[in-house]
Amino acid sequence: MTDRLSQLIQAVEEADSSKLLLEAVRNLAEAHLEGAIPILIEALSYNNPGAAVASVDGLILLGSVSVQPLLELLDMHNYTARAWAIRALAGIGDPRGLVTLLGVATADFAMSVRRAAVRGLGSMKWHWFPDELREIAQEEALEALLFVAQQDEEWVVRYAAVTGLQSLAIAHTHPEWRSEIQTQFNLMSCNDEVLAVRGRVWLAQNQLEQSINQINSHNFNNSLVTNPIPEKESPLTSGDWQDILKDLYEVKRQERLGSAKEGDPQRFQELAAAIASP
Repeated sequence: MTDRLSQLIQAVEEADSSKLLLEAVRNLAEAHLEGAIPILIEALSYNNPGAAVASVDGLILLGSVSVQPLLELLDMHNYTARAWAIRALAGIGDPRGLVTLLGVATADFAMSVRRAAVRGLGSMKWHWFPDELREIAQEEALEALLFVAQQDEEWVVRYAAVTGLQSLAIAHTHPEWRSEIQTQFNLMSCNDEVLAVRGRVWLAQNQLEQSINQINSHNFNNSLVTNPIPEKESPLTSGDWQDILKDLYEVKRQERLGSAKEGDPQRFQELAAAIASP
């Protein structure tokens, strides 16, 4: 395995043309080797979009082991690499990337990066979250997706928000949240200026109605296609969840700056203690 990895990395380092670099990075990504992560991340900063796409695909394929190196990359000042890293985080759906995706979805200047982040919020691995932390996290995702659906000037980003809202509506969310999503869909189906967005809303409304009927008729039976039994348990530690909780609390605090109400610190303290318990 080590020889194979060394050969693949050497091919990347010795590539002397864009075509050879793309081929070498693609081969490295498709090998599905954890030791390739540093080189795949380095390739995100190359002046070769094809190689960057191949690297993103490889990092997504590797999954959660890629997340921490990607988060570290976000601290760098290379915007191009950072943008590709966000695409990878969005594709992986690891909860450690949640707060990053929330910020990018609502504020990044690049349409394609906002779109990737929005799609990531729609495909987050919600079944990994502890129950009460899931509620807090989904509430933040809902607010971000509604903001994008209502405010983003680019129709492809609003289109992605519809997909994300649909996914969130059929997850284990509160009935009032589902009602809020349906209200937003009703508004967009009439008012959005782009036919493609309205069409995606109509599809979401139809599929959401079918999903709700399934849930009611099967009484949340585990055989439902819309709520499959999780195939993989979370690899995150209690320390990871503590960090996620801390970041979410900071998001809540920032949202309430200038308001007399800062949230419910006691609730967060109790949840932090519960997460830390074995």
